[in-house]
Amino acid sequence: MKRNLMGQLPVLLLASAIGLGACASTSATSSPTTIAQQTSETAISRDEVIAAQNAWGTALVSISTTYDSQGLEAATRMAATVLDSAYGYAWGPVLFKPTLTEAPQTFRTTREGALAYFVGHNSQFPSDTGFALKHWRSFKIDNAAIFIDDDIAISMGNVHITDRDGKVTTVDKTWGYKRDENGTLRIVLHHSSLPYNPG
Repeated sequence: MKRNLMGQLPVLLLASAIGLGACASTSATSSPTTIAQQTSETAISRDEVIAAQNAWGTALVSISTTYDSQGLEAATRMAATVLDSAYGYAWGPVLFKPTLTEAPQTFRTTREGALAYFVGHNSQFPSDTGFALKHWRSFKIDNAAIFIDDDIAISMGNVHITDRDGKVTTVDKTWGYKRDENGTLRIVLHHSSLPYNPG
């Protein structure tokens, strides 16, 4: 029982951080260029955005460590729960462009496509190897800026993810959030790409 509860802890933290705007850790930072136009009780705060970012990073690492310790089935269950807790697929298409996808499946506007990207093993998405299964161990988020307009927020910056061998992968990341009827921040836009290398 204790092991099952601990296995779900990252998901519970994700829901708590996104839903309640819990205090963020130092993993995600934001420059003073935040633009906020908070006009109502539903307005998203900068702290909520950072908490949601940290929850996403924590969930990614947790899916990866769950895969390493408990296998694919447990990691897939966790990834599915994260998608349902954090993303807006219940509303319709999510504007999700993952880091490592190619035509004709570049964009993952459906829950099935997003889950396939994170954990692979879906014959409908044969190129997916499971981004969340790459033995991630830690993350750091550096925001270039956060824009807030009432119940919609957009952030842009870099995410640095470290694997179990100490190798750091940096991606350019844009997230868009909208608050749902229960007060939860839902990801409705997620664009990720490798930094441009002109050499």
